[in-house]
Amino acid sequence: MSRIGKLPVKIPSGVQVKLEGQLLEVKGTKGTLSREVPDTIKVEISDSELKLNVTDDTRETKALWGLYRVLINNMIIGVTTGYKRELEVVGVGYKAELKGKDLNISAGLSSPVLFKARPGVTLGIDGPTKIVVEGIDKQAVGQVAADIRKIRPPEPYKGKGIRYAGEQIRRKAGKAAK
Repeated sequence: MSRIGKLPVKIPSGVQVKLEGQLLEVKGTKGTLSREVPDTIKVEISDSELKLNVTDDTRETKALWGLYRVLINNMIIGVTTGYKRELEVVGVGYKAELKGKDLNISAGLSSPVLFKARPGVTLGIDGPTKIVVEGIDKQAVGQVAADIRKIRPPEPYKGKGIRYAGEQIRRKAGKAAK
């Protein structure tokens, strides 16, 4: 039995959850998200709770049970409060600026990198060295933040690069002096 899958998902007021076949749709103040639920998982919706049950006892189904409970909970959190990921640009001359909806990043490369905005995710800046990624889909926000970080990951000697806010970089000692 999945300990996470057994837990009910609370549906806050202002959120509408609709199930058509195996397609679950969640509407809230920030937007609408939908996800296809596997046939082996049955969704029961009551007035303020959502419960998931399984139809068979295979190992794969038990794993999917907990996974889909968490994915549905993330959908409900996304349409009510949304998700936000912050990145820091560290280094002399390293900066980020908005060009329309796209992000222009100067990070020590031969020319600035233009990062195109993706649907469902908004890019913003909070000063020249802070990048803010916001959206209602947790996976999309995390993927966009990871792709921005991949432009110039932090290096271990001076710590220069693009890192998540609050991320600790393990520093290495440089060459030993004589």
